[in-house]
Amino acid sequence: MEYFIDVILPIPLEKLFTYKISQAEAELLSPGVRVGVPFGKSKVYTALVYRIHNNPPDVYEAKEIHKILDDEPIVNRFQLKHWKWIADYYMCSIGEVFRSAVPGAFLLESETLILRNTEVEIEESQLEDDEFLVFEALHHQSSLKVHEVSAIVDRKNVLPILNRLLEKNVILLKEEIYEQYKPKLIKYVKLGQSYLSEENLEALLKTLTRAPKQSQVVLSLFQLQAVHKKPIKVSELEEASGASKAVIKSLVDKEILEEYFFRTDRVNYEGEEENSELKALNEYQQKAFEDIHENFGKELVTLLHGVTSSGKTEVYVKLIDECIQKGRQALYLLPEIALTTQLITRLQQYFGEKVSVYHSKYNVQERVEVWNNVLAQKSKAQIVIGARSALFLPFSNLGLVIVDEEHESSFKQFDPAPRYHARDAAIVLGNLHGSNILLGSATPSIESYLNGQRGKYGFAEIQRRFGNVLMPDMELVDLKEQTRKKRMKGHFSERLFLEIEEALNEGGQVILFQNRRGYAPIVECTTCGHSPQCPNCDVSLTFHQYKKQLRCHYCGYHMALPEICQACGSHTLDTKGFGTEQVEKELETLFPEAKTWRMDLDTTRGKHGYEKIITAFEQQEIDILVGTQMLTKGLDFRNVSLVGIMNADSLLNFPDYRAHERCFQLLTQVAGRAGRTQKRGKVIIQSYNPYHQILKQVSTNDFEGMFKEQLYEREQYKYPPKNRIIKITFKHKEYNRLNEAAEWFAKALRNSLGGNVLGPEYPPVARIRNQFLKNLLVKIPNGTSVSGVKSGIRRTERSFNAVAQFRSVRVIYNVDHI
Repeated sequence: MEYFIDVILPIPLEKLFTYKISQAEAELLSPGVRVGVPFGKSKVYTALVYRIHNNPPDVYEAKEIHKILDDEPIVNRFQLKHWKWIADYYMCSIGEVFRSAVPGAFLLESETLILRNTEVEIEESQLEDDEFLVFEALHHQSSLKVHEVSAIVDRKNVLPILNRLLEKNVILLKEEIYEQYKPKLIKYVKLGQSYLSEENLEALLKTLTRAPKQSQVVLSLFQLQAVHKKPIKVSELEEASGASKAVIKSLVDKEILEEYFFRTDRVNYEGEEENSELKALNEYQQKAFEDIHENFGKELVTLLHGVTSSGKTEVYVKLIDECIQKGRQALYLLPEIALTTQLITRLQQYFGEKVSVYHSKYNVQERVEVWNNVLAQKSKAQIVIGARSALFLPFSNLGLVIVDEEHESSFKQFDPAPRYHARDAAIVLGNLHGSNILLGSATPSIESYLNGQRGKYGFAEIQRRFGNVLMPDMELVDLKEQTRKKRMKGHFSERLFLEIEEALNEGGQVILFQNRRGYAPIVECTTCGHSPQCPNCDVSLTFHQYKKQLRCHYCGYHMALPEICQACGSHTLDTKGFGTEQVEKELETLFPEAKTWRMDLDTTRGKHGYEKIITAFEQQEIDILVGTQMLTKGLDFRNVSLVGIMNADSLLNFPDYRAHERCFQLLTQVAGRAGRTQKRGKVIIQSYNPYHQILKQVSTNDFEGMFKEQLYEREQYKYPPKNRIIKITFKHKEYNRLNEAAEWFAKALRNSLGGNVLGPEYPPVARIRNQFLKNLLVKIPNGTSVSGVKSGIRRTERSFNAVAQFRSVRVIYNVDHI
């Protein structure tokens, strides 16, 4: 009987591929095991076994697999079901989910090796100079890699040379798979076997009297063993004996000392052995906790609506504690990596080494270790805290899923595919495991709040701040009026300036929010009006003063700040608008005594970037912190007495149906950083339009009013939650071809779906990285079959790809576009 396997390849192809295996391999393999498989002419890919069967493929001859890469599955059945759901729901391939879900080190890549063809006699005079260099190198080395050939001939593109050598039969190519993950090994030492008896030891110490340094190393080893009663690291022995690595190595070479290795994780908890007691909940938290329990009993996803600083985290901690007491795993999802750094410390105080962290700032090796710990259900990975990618970990006994700040748009993945929403995907994951699911936020999304109101979700709320601290006092400042009366100091109104002064004099800290990084978004010539544009995208370049650079925030293009206007040669260059960098510079002039710092994408690029800034601010080493929206998410600073919002209008005037909802959420969240302990905090919102309805609702904390108003508007204009939305984006480098393709697709869709297709229309930034973009919006009314619409779109895409001139146009689906 013949055996076959269907595998998932990490490439964007719809179908699974079938490979042939022997009976012995069939007995070894199971779904979730990785295998190396040949694909195409010469590529070798890491594939994942999906199922084992006896049916040969109809259309092609099944190839044999290259090799088996795992003894045990690295992906479990829950994950495969979850991936299938993500691929179907978000209209992408399961291969794209596979590539996105597992750490990069699991996707072994094949490296092309260049070998000398020993079967053929080569006439050296027939070879060109660069070909001869490669040929000669292969006499000294058995194989070369592509980048090594590049270094030998000193050229970036070496493919033409390799092609010529292949044609002349000088070289052969071979694909070699290599493992990217390397376990971290710690080197330990002990006394050699032959010196364990007392006589031999005495003789050894006598012979070492002529080598005092070596003698000192051996004596230090005895002392350390007597004190610690545990294996001795080489580094500890170096420190204790004061000897160099070379001295220890010579003792190892003489077999007086023996080296051995222990495997260890790269990230380990190094806190205290004793964990803190859980804090007692106050009456409001206790009431919410009981409501959550009641809803969990009915197997409902539950929404916790708690005002900022109401102590939602303590409720979460209590639920996590209950979950791990039952021996189950808990997943705690957060929208921002900045948030994880503060929460890790709090959770580790309670749960010690049971907490693991998983997000993109961790390197590939560290992520593999967390993955393996979760897979093996180790106690050190019983609680996983992380950003959206953490929901792909191989949980097999998940008891609780918490999605904190569930309203955040950072939970939606935009590029590359799968373009999933982590909150929705986490709910499906929780249901697969039969676990409890809790969504928490001070400003829930309209959809979640509506589900809570209609009884689809369970609902619990905390309406008082912890310790009965008052909600911050909010004040709106009219920038139009202040500018007219000439009361502005840079971008600071007189009111904000005086409040900052007062807060600093009283020893408080200040947070200033400006949702744009860099110094200024536009540099303009005051003579001719020209402003430098990005050559690859339809945007003006942002000025970053600390590097004296103009940068594009879409493609990363950058250039030095020009001295003169590139259009007319005039020296009169001026900046328009302002970002966090400019606010920071103005603060240094206005408050030279205060220590000012900035928190945005530019200052938090390193692995520990967030941690350094947050810790310094918590320890009151920083007086004023200026930042973008990464400041607004649930961070807990005890000493912030004032929050200033530099320009609320930039959030309101945005071409998006969620702009007002987002503005309310952002401003409420950033205001919630103020006055979190005894003294009431103050929030000052600067705006050119202080009478705007949303700003009034923010200042009176009227979530209900905002919810009803937004819901009414969305129903009028057929936007979620009334309708579902699928956004289809077309991408191509030729403007005319893109237009034709988008029009063709829209027309075909209208024929099958009727009038619920909007567009095609250019987005506000219509060209990114030299690719033109055009969008279509498909609205799906409630009650219409979503899967039916999706299959209609897929049918249209198949016809679209059959038209030769449209084949090169990329079609991107974004389901539940937000």
